Amino acid sequence: MTPSLIKLTAMCAAVSAVALSSVAQAQTTDPVVLTFSTVGDSRQDPSKVDSTQKPMSQQDYNWLQNSKAWSRLMREISSKKANVLFFNGDMIMGYGNADVSTVSTNSVAGVVNSDLVRYYTQSAFWRGMVAPLIENGTYVVPVAGNHEVQCRSGAVTTGTGIVASITSNTAWGNITCKDVNGNAATGKLGMKTNEDAWRANYGDLIIDSARMNAVLPAGQTVANISATAPGAADGLSTDQSKLSYSFDVGNNHFAIINTDPAGADSTAPANWLSADFAAAQARGAQHFFVFGHKPAYTYFYNSSATAGGLDANAAGTANRDAFWSTIESYGATYFCGHEHTYNMSQPVIKNTDGTTRTSSAYQVLVGSGGSPFDAATLAAGEPVTDRYYAFANVRVFQSGKVQIDAYGFSDTYGPTKLLQSVTLAH
Repeated sequence: MTPSLIKLTAMCAAVSAVALSSVAQAQTTDPVVLTFSTVGDSRQDPSKVDSTQKPMSQQDYNWLQNSKAWSRLMREISSKKANVLFFNGDMIMGYGNADVSTVSTNSVAGVVNSDLVRYYTQSAFWRGMVAPLIENGTYVVPVAGNHEVQCRSGAVTTGTGIVASITSNTAWGNITCKDVNGNAATGKLGMKTNEDAWRANYGDLIIDSARMNAVLPAGQTVANISATAPGAADGLSTDQSKLSYSFDVGNNHFAIINTDPAGADSTAPANWLSADFAAAQARGAQHFFVFGHKPAYTYFYNSSATAGGLDANAAGTANRDAFWSTIESYGATYFCGHEHTYNMSQPVIKNTDGTTRTSSAYQVLVGSGGSPFDAATLAAGEPVTDRYYAFANVRVFQSGKVQIDAYGFSDTYGPTKLLQSVTLAH
């Protein structure tokens, strides 16, 4: 080795040492005190499947889960050493009436293909998939999605080619829904029986303090689990316990909301959340994070997208606006799913005088956990990340800084990439 090469090598080594020292110093002076990840929508659909997922395996057809995408996302989340995963709903196909009246005892098929049993078996499959996360140090907090709490009336057919064993159009189910008064209803609507089934299948995770504390960083514990749930103040008549709830970890406040309560579909419990945040702030909460299924502001990924969030109809925008006012007032961040795509942005808000402004708060849409992508193909100019399986990873630093990093991989399962980073004001 020549003297000049030796000198260059030494210089490179010195630069590397300084860089590593700087990183180590930064980690020491402002350590991460809490890490959490969030994603939603891993369920499959018996009536449609993304072109890149066709045909789905018999396993995924039986249990209606995108096992390949969801398994990889869980491995990625584990690699980030997330203390908590918030799953923003639609972990199962559901969409039935999970009442005992749907069970026909005349045959085995009548039992296992009933709405009630399908709800429980699909939930059990998803719970089995996430169980290793908790055992390996990531607690799972479930958020109710419309597929868990809503019923969708009508016939469902599995088309040829969705799964190899289906060689001709085959009836999957014929669902009858009822409104909050017990009357037959059409369309999609939240049902009390499904809210009850939610608690039966996911309630043990909401919130098991002992299990959560076991995986939280030293010095951090879960506290102040909400004793009340949304009710009459938000126009709700059914029990919302374990559907909308909140808790603290250190000076971080987490609120989970049901965006499809029975009798008030596509709404947020704005009054409950406002009171909940005020109480948390009085306790000393400094960071506010909200998790729901439906977006407050629909992400119009291309010209085929239609409003499907809390802005789905004109009657609901007043509720959405009240909800978002609380989000902005407390400097909160809203994480959601429902749309099967990824987007992290500050919504553009229309003022009463017709002008617009960019919201001070972020909406992080991560309905990208494996369900068929909303964008069947990418339109000209559409971001490629609209067809990425993605999740958000959030780090809270001792200084109060909060950094959101979004990671994802393509629909062809390419390498995982950092898609976007945002540092929240503090």
